[in-house]
Amino acid sequence: MIELKNNPAGNFFLLAGPCVIEGEEMAMRIAERVVKITEALQIPYVFKGSYRKANRSRLDSFTGIGDEKALKVLQKVRDTFGVPTVTDIHSAEEAEMAAEYVDILQIPAFLCRQTDLLVAAAKTGKTINIKKGQFLSPLAMQFAADKVVETGNKNVMLTERGTTFGYQDLVVDYRGIPEMQTFGYPVILDVTHSLQQPNQTSGVTGGMPQLIETIAKAGISVGVDGIFIETHENPAVAKSDGANMLKLDLLEGLLTKLVRIRKAIK
Repeated sequence: MIELKNNPAGNFFLLAGPCVIEGEEMAMRIAERVVKITEALQIPYVFKGSYRKANRSRLDSFTGIGDEKALKVLQKVRDTFGVPTVTDIHSAEEAEMAAEYVDILQIPAFLCRQTDLLVAAAKTGKTINIKKGQFLSPLAMQFAADKVVETGNKNVMLTERGTTFGYQDLVVDYRGIPEMQTFGYPVILDVTHSLQQPNQTSGVTGGMPQLIETIAKAGISVGVDGIFIETHENPAVAKSDGANMLKLDLLEGLLTKLVRIRKAIK
């Protein structure tokens, strides 16, 4: 198990990076900047990047630069900066392949009930981060975690990412964070995906990035173990989820505020 919850400064941990790997140079630049920020603030850091974005609204949406090429970028980030890496997997067949390159396998929210996927991920021995389905209650995530643990892998993390509200919106029920923490696993708040506005008539997911700080502050205040933020040098040109990303230049200021909140409530 990657030890992230108990760290010397007592801070939350951070999963952050681009939504999808768009290229090696971009990924390395983002990783380098976030590593410098998190080292200064004593925040344990995990670099996040999808090697392929399988869940897209439209057929012509960007999905990736090629599986192996993107996975090798994630491996290079890990080897260069000495930080763990996390990526999504979408089918049982992908688990073993992705596990060769990254430290944490992430189960997308829409797939969190897929038994074959959870079992295959668990068998790799990697830490498994299960994102809560937008359609599930927090307490129902116990069953998803149980599938991993009963396969023989106790290395589980759970991620809150909002609950479907109507057809085109999400809300975060902060009661779910302490509820899921009762299972005994670290709980992460996916700040940026919680601000998505899915199912827009244009076929492109919208978002409310102006509320990133609000959502993050609330999560830290209720004691979440980690936060998940997708960030990009220029979200306006990001090839996936740009509408709800945090501009990289704003990350240090936000994390500084969150560290202060965490210290205040300890």
